[in-house]
Amino acid sequence: MSMNEVYVFRPFKLIALLCVFLALCLDLVALLSPAWVTAEHFSLSLWESCSQSVARHPTDEPQWSCFSTLTSDWQIATLVLLGIGAATTLVAFLVALISLCRGTQRQHYRTVAVFLFTAVVLQACALVLYPIKFIDGTVLQTYHEFNWGYGLGWGATIFMLGGGILFCLRTDIYEDAMY
Repeated sequence: MSMNEVYVFRPFKLIALLCVFLALCLDLVALLSPAWVTAEHFSLSLWESCSQSVARHPTDEPQWSCFSTLTSDWQIATLVLLGIGAATTLVAFLVALISLCRGTQRQHYRTVAVFLFTAVVLQACALVLYPIKFIDGTVLQTYHEFNWGYGLGWGATIFMLGGGILFCLRTDIYEDAMY
């Protein structure tokens, strides 16, 4: 590089890789979260549903009883969609990381973006299916709210979308030396 050349470095791909890593972390925490829906004496996650029984005496501690949610088809579908989305995001992250480390950056950006957009569609389907089927089949007559586990799922989806968009940007046109 001579004295008259200026090189502009745009770290879009590194930011995209960071977005994908954050999406992967958020997705993993959302999948393992014990709190997707909560109510006064009720808690529902992707794996189990728990309810608190009323104490027989005022001095007794109320007991929680939990059972698996893997008997409900819509909850299994939600879990499968989220799991496949997380696996797709993991593959996209690994391909992007290897591509950036080896220097074969431009060859695999579109592939990574396609993986991420596929994961976004899967995650969005799962995150829309979950509240619709929950409210459709709920027997709760009390106030309930979607908790932080559900929110982390949406956060992961947004980071996946951001990473996919950043991997689609053609920065190779602009990363040449400018005079």
